[in-house]
Amino acid sequence: MKTLRTSRVGWLGLAALACAGLLLCGASRADEPSKGQAVYARQCLSCHGAAGEGSKEYPHALVGDKSIKELAKYIAKTMPEDDPGACVGEDADQVAGYIHEAFYSSIARARNKPARIDLARLTVRQHQNALIDLIGAFRGPAEWDGPKGLQGEYYKSHQHWKKDDRIIDRVDPAIQFDFGVNLPDSTEVGHRFFVRWQGGVLAPDTGDYEFVVRTEHSTKLWVNDLEKPLIDRWVKSGEDVEFRETIRLIGGRVYPIRLDMSKGKQGVDDSKKVTPPPTKATIALLWKRPKGAMEPLSARYLSPKRTPELFVLQTPFPPDDRSMGYERGTSVSKAWDDAATDAALETAGYVVEHLDRLIGTKPDSADREAKAREFCNKFVERAFRRPLSAEERAAYVDRRFGPGIDLQTAVKKVVLATLISPAFLYHEPDGALDAYDVAARLSFGLWDSLPDSTVLEAAAKGELKTREEVARQAERMVDDLRTRAKLREFLIQWLKVDRVADLSKDPKVFPDFNEAVASDLRTSLEMFLDDVAWTDGSDFRRFLKADELYLNGRLAKVYGASLPADAPFQKVKLGDEPRAGLLTHPYLMASFAYTATSSPIHRGVFLTRGFLGRALAPPPEAVAPLAPDLHAGLTTRERVVLQTSPKACQMCHTMINSVGFTLENFDAVGRFRKEENGKAIDPTGEYPSRSGETVVFHGPQDLAKFLSETDETRTAFVQQLFHNLIKQPINAFGPDELNTLTAGFEKQEFSIRRLMVDVLATSALTPRKAPDKNQEAPRAVAATP
Repeated sequence: MKTLRTSRVGWLGLAALACAGLLLCGASRADEPSKGQAVYARQCLSCHGAAGEGSKEYPHALVGDKSIKELAKYIAKTMPEDDPGACVGEDADQVAGYIHEAFYSSIARARNKPARIDLARLTVRQHQNALIDLIGAFRGPAEWDGPKGLQGEYYKSHQHWKKDDRIIDRVDPAIQFDFGVNLPDSTEVGHRFFVRWQGGVLAPDTGDYEFVVRTEHSTKLWVNDLEKPLIDRWVKSGEDVEFRETIRLIGGRVYPIRLDMSKGKQGVDDSKKVTPPPTKATIALLWKRPKGAMEPLSARYLSPKRTPELFVLQTPFPPDDRSMGYERGTSVSKAWDDAATDAALETAGYVVEHLDRLIGTKPDSADREAKAREFCNKFVERAFRRPLSAEERAAYVDRRFGPGIDLQTAVKKVVLATLISPAFLYHEPDGALDAYDVAARLSFGLWDSLPDSTVLEAAAKGELKTREEVARQAERMVDDLRTRAKLREFLIQWLKVDRVADLSKDPKVFPDFNEAVASDLRTSLEMFLDDVAWTDGSDFRRFLKADELYLNGRLAKVYGASLPADAPFQKVKLGDEPRAGLLTHPYLMASFAYTATSSPIHRGVFLTRGFLGRALAPPPEAVAPLAPDLHAGLTTRERVVLQTSPKACQMCHTMINSVGFTLENFDAVGRFRKEENGKAIDPTGEYPSRSGETVVFHGPQDLAKFLSETDETRTAFVQQLFHNLIKQPINAFGPDELNTLTAGFEKQEFSIRRLMVDVLATSALTPRKAPDKNQEAPRAVAATP
């Protein structure tokens, strides 16, 4: 809420408003305005506008999520700006109620301007995933279930095609070996040997991955493309033992990977006529994920099962609009249109280059054209997410083929025409909702991609008409890797760590905190998110109440756990520290902190916006934090209180600071502490709830208990998850949709997986509504003099 200041509305101004019929809540010209209306007209209108839309002096709309009690309290304390205290008691209560009902609250905004399901193009993520699955449909699915690691085949000679020479066939959880001079189980010394590891690698994030192979011997590494090595050092020169290359991968996908190593036999030194000692053989496979540190490629991301190559679009797109807190495909620009065309050209080139493998023929096959036509028909149907009409088949496929037309040219034209068609690019077009629209809503909601054959068959059979039928499909689809990837991406965004680029800390204060520790903390957070979301129960409350951390040996040294230096990640409880799930996870504590000190303000903003779903106005002016050395004797809490003491700060910081203070037992890297500057940490705080009640906390576990039990947190999480999955405003699916889903969330024991099913089961069947031509404009206020 922006400032309210005294103003006098003259007779002429009021008469003009009245004559225009701009009366609140349907009041006629003869109706007497409420007292709240009159107070608003007298003291607020000139600055905030007749319908709270703002003015030149105060351009922001008067909207928010404070309760009537909170608004009244704030108005009584600070308004009008040039005469604070002039609007108190009953006046403050009445004008707060009027503002809340007229245009401030979400209910008022939904009434004044009802949301609708918008025409939507594919987002960048959806475009990339749709093309992967469109071409992948002709190659078969990837398998991920089962043991983790890579399948290793060990041969006692470099002639690995001789099966008799194979002495070991096993799954290796990671590639990090020192063989010495022999293979395991081999009695020969100094001989040549060959090892091949192959399977699939899961990319958790979208971005550039740097792969590294370290070995003294000949090696090749293939990632995604098994015909062209990413790293080729089969013929070695020089003394280099580390080889690296970068490749772009789309998150949530499994790519084929293969690593070969050949140990050469030692030679004979002719000058001395002696045989030198056998050379040792070591090899390690590492990677650097986007925004991560170099680390061994662990079994967590590896599968011994072979997987098909995927098409990874390289065309850059302009970023999607995220002004509403989630990616939306509701804007079209020339830059996007150009990118969509370039993406179609890139995809068409890839299809033509790999045509024979996609259609299962050879260049001289007699049935090559027939199979190419069949491929094109299926390609267009999959892209459009529905069967083709006779007219569509003729326009998109048949007319491209004919006497004298080169087959590859025909296929290329089909792909181009398909991928620049609105039928592919838009997945919420205007028109009646049918079973194929429901199928597309399901797949884009859970996978950000095209429907698979199973859900399309259900649409064809008329099995997507009821909520139960849609829920049955959603239950199947929610276990897919693509859903896991989408939920993981949402959780990272929800926690506001999707854009954390640098977690560097002051080495003088935290000498043990480095890039490797920061990368391990990120892994620890991801493992915790996966554990809560995908194990039995999928209980949202565990995000807040769990008292364990995933730590490995390196993190254990920093955070005081008793683990061996080389210990893998495992759940650890850190003594009697008051840990509270995500609220105190070291990665989040380090993310919302400065390089040397904690930051109750950053932590408070994170909690208030993310967990409580409260809207916060931008600060009236940029303010640099007070430097610790200027107030060396103060604690961080005391410095923050001093800095935010001005009245202009109190509107938001009264809530922000107090919530953030509950996490002050955790320093800038998330380690537990009891003192700062020789003073005991004070982790108490309070929160003015939407109901008007002030809740007091005595540390993070009190805060976690409140957050896990309040409707504010549940509602905020449901709304944010809905927006991330559906990419449409939740109010467009009905005024009670949020309350209904939140009630179902509680009934289902706060199962995140079940919530995703419920979101899709309801939203996929909601019909589109045409814009209401008679929709009222936001109503304004008039008052009688």
